[in-house]
Amino acid sequence: MNLYEKFEILYQKLLSDKTKKESERVILIIAIASFLIHLTIIYLVDFGIISLNSHSDLLKNPIAAIYTPFSFILVYEVYLLVYYLPKSITNYISKQYEIITLIIIRRLFKDLSTLSLSSDWFKIKYDLQFTYDLIASVLLFFLIYLFNVKSKKRYRDEKLNEQQIEAITRFIKIKKVLATSLVPVLFLVAIYSFINWMISTIYPITNNIVSFKNINNIFFEQFFTILIIADVILLLFSFFHTDEFHKVIRNSGFIISTILLRLSFSVTGLLNTILIVAAIIFGLLILIIHNKFEAFIGTEKISADAIN
Repeated sequence: MNLYEKFEILYQKLLSDKTKKESERVILIIAIASFLIHLTIIYLVDFGIISLNSHSDLLKNPIAAIYTPFSFILVYEVYLLVYYLPKSITNYISKQYEIITLIIIRRLFKDLSTLSLSSDWFKIKYDLQFTYDLIASVLLFFLIYLFNVKSKKRYRDEKLNEQQIEAITRFIKIKKVLATSLVPVLFLVAIYSFINWMISTIYPITNNIVSFKNINNIFFEQFFTILIIADVILLLFSFFHTDEFHKVIRNSGFIISTILLRLSFSVTGLLNTILIVAAIIFGLLILIIHNKFEAFIGTEKISADAIN
């Protein structure tokens, strides 16, 4: 049994349709349980039955309890991203956009618990951030819809020769190996991030406490860093599959889009929202131009065949 065959066995165990359905069921159970546990802890703290880090906004309002199950749903979305990696690059990128949008939605649930309803709405920092996120979530939802529409369009229906089929098969194998390798890496990063956050919440240390300002970034900063590395690896190996200019630019553009998403975690406020929206608009424009190239090349090929 060669190395790839071993990876194929792992791939079937970790990323098969059966595993996907089972993971969905498990995550749903965990999400429901975590919501009830978080809600219970909030009321226990509120009634003074237990004492935890009272400065955490996650323990001040029952609405904040929605934050926890949403975090587990996001973990499942991360799994789906890896699941779609070997199947389609555009679906894989679309999942990145869906994840960052869900992060904003989760942030909205958190902000709802600390919202200040007053006539000074546009002067209060947190209320302004809530407004930015509210507008951005609708805009991103629409942009992802456009991205998915454009990714489904086919502009060329050409017959592949044996060499091309072999190159595609080899590239799919590489994507399967990469996806299989990502599962344990992301799992370990998620476990580490969660444990580190739990410890710093229950036993806050001045130099180690996770501030509420960046709690949305836990795990996902590292996650998008890993995605950038994975995207670069895919780009390099894609040259074995094709060296067509528009496909190279498309894949390179998707990496830039991922980098912009990663940079958004380094800033807060309006700039954070602008970077996220800009990243998805950039990815969408890259895909639209790529499709125009595909259509043009398809037309040129038909014209050449007609002349011949």
